[in-house]
Amino acid sequence: MSSIPRSFMAIAWRAEEETPFRPSCGFSHIVNHGEECSSSHMFKSTRKQEVFYFAGPIIVGAGPSGLAVAACFKSRGIESLILERAPCAASSWRLKTYDRLRLHLPKYLCELPLMPFPAALPLYPTKRQFLAYLDAYAAEFGLSPRFGVAVISAERDDSAGLWRLRSDTGEEFATRWLVVATGENAEPMVPAIPGAADFRGTVLHTSAYRSGEAYRGQRVLVVGCGNSGMEVALDLCEHNAIPSIVVRETVHMLPREMLGRSTFGLSTWLLKWLPVRTVDRFLLTVARLMLGDTASLGLHRPKLGPLELKSLTGKTPVLDVGTLAKIKSGSIKVIIDHYFSIESDMFSEMDGLPRKPFPNGWKGPNGLYAVGFTRRGLVGASLDAMRIAQDVELSYKVEK
Repeated sequence: MSSIPRSFMAIAWRAEEETPFRPSCGFSHIVNHGEECSSSHMFKSTRKQEVFYFAGPIIVGAGPSGLAVAACFKSRGIESLILERAPCAASSWRLKTYDRLRLHLPKYLCELPLMPFPAALPLYPTKRQFLAYLDAYAAEFGLSPRFGVAVISAERDDSAGLWRLRSDTGEEFATRWLVVATGENAEPMVPAIPGAADFRGTVLHTSAYRSGEAYRGQRVLVVGCGNSGMEVALDLCEHNAIPSIVVRETVHMLPREMLGRSTFGLSTWLLKWLPVRTVDRFLLTVARLMLGDTASLGLHRPKLGPLELKSLTGKTPVLDVGTLAKIKSGSIKVIIDHYFSIESDMFSEMDGLPRKPFPNGWKGPNGLYAVGFTRRGLVGASLDAMRIAQDVELSYKVEK
């Protein structure tokens, strides 16, 4: 495809592993240098700027990952300071997700440390129910982020053994422990596409998509076939739009549930006893029986199995919530194309993620930490949060 079809009225961009969303560590830069400073609560830097020293860890980001690590700190008697650029907690969930969104995994696999979901909630909570859980979580642990404070740089002051943070409010902060919790999908990124300048329809990223109601009766092209891309296409279809979905790469599509259990939960249980490739063969056999041959629909599978691929690349299999039936019926058209691609020492300059792969990416040098960058969703964020809190506790209590 050399240009965008003029017959399409709108384009919805997918924001997942297919790349329009580029993960970001949330800072303009993280550097090391050796400026002098004192250990008092307010001290003067060489740039003649007053700096607020916080005795506990500073967490940048008040999404689920930031709240989780703050709660783990609190449970160990460690007070932390959460800085969040948005006007609310969990801003990506609250402000940048579509209305029909539900957790793709069962609630027991998505709960944050130290507090389960209410028993009355369904197995797959809605967006609204998940946000209510996060609000209750923050209240339970007395977490009060400072909203409207965007950290624009973090610099290491080796002479004092501190991290110094500069914000867009003009304030500067210093701490021994810095936890980066800005999220894997912090910044939407739309690549340049031939013909986009001449396209007369609406072009938007899925972070701005809410419902298919606005596209009723219109032809819509969804670029990207990850979980959200597939669900947006389904939502458009259910609102009587005419969606097509662009598939640029191979993709594993699995039923959301197998043998009466969550596919992810069943996989986790099987991995306790069997090698990953054996479990992959089992998943693909059951998927073939339940879903049929997806390749005949234009959805070709990768050579590696879904779990092995996830482990090596972080690419998540698609859990079908009804989209495949619409593709089979012709209500959603699949378009196969390949018309674009995107390619501190702790974070990669390419994608903003920790250089060390899971499970070792949570800890950097000199009191620098990262939470929620595992490409394993809320499960990975919770594991990071508990490890970071345990690690900081060792040096925090020595200082006291």
